Amino acid sequence: MPTNSTSEPTKDELKAAKKLLKAQEKMQLEAERARQRISKAALEVEREAGRTRMSGHERREQLINVSRHLFAEKGYEAVSVEEIAQWASVSKPVIYEHFGSKDGLYAVILDRETRELLNTVTTHLKPGHPRTMLEQAVYAFFTYIDQHPDGYRVLLKDAPAAKGAGAYSGLVNDIVDKCETVLADAFGRFGLPRKSAGIYARALVGSVALTGQWWEEERHISKEEITAQVVNFVWNGLTDLKANPTLTADKKLI
Repeated sequence: MPTNSTSEPTKDELKAAKKLLKAQEKMQLEAERARQRISKAALEVEREAGRTRMSGHERREQLINVSRHLFAEKGYEAVSVEEIAQWASVSKPVIYEHFGSKDGLYAVILDRETRELLNTVTTHLKPGHPRTMLEQAVYAFFTYIDQHPDGYRVLLKDAPAAKGAGAYSGLVNDIVDKCETVLADAFGRFGLPRKSAGIYARALVGSVALTGQWWEEERHISKEEITAQVVNFVWNGLTDLKANPTLTADKKLI
């Protein structure tokens, strides 16, 4: 009598199934993170709205915080003034009074986050031991992502050209310029060609920036570990990578 038999899945099928499962798990994790961020933001709004009266400065900061969260989650185009007003428990005229328009509000947020990230990173690009300087600058970059997740996502989101498209790439170029200046000085001290500083500055900042975008989504390793791995690659190169890299800089200096 014939027997029923089922063929074993192929390696490609198993690989595809594992990939699909991993993608589903990632989507579930991102959905949970989004729910947590929304819940946290809602609690903050309710707490602020429950106060009897806000000063003009307090109201302005509340609107910035609420809007930054919404822009980070949904993007510029998907957020309306009505939605911002609803989340902030105010009327639309209050938003227009403080910022003139949604464009004006977005511009304030973009400018604030740009300056915050640029200052955070460039503050640590000071003359000193190259390895320590590198660790501190990279650690500062990931610290900004960790402490300002909504702000970082706003910088990465697409926006109309007149309202800040390319803001992140422009910011990266500013950091490259700062890095190139520091590297040129260091190259001069070590007898290396100063004209090569621009190449290395772009390679360094570009690799860190792309890794930052990946880490902002994944977050399955710590800020210290991702910094150590990046510095391991940049400092040691592919020919001398360490199996278990660690940081050497004193975190109190960062």
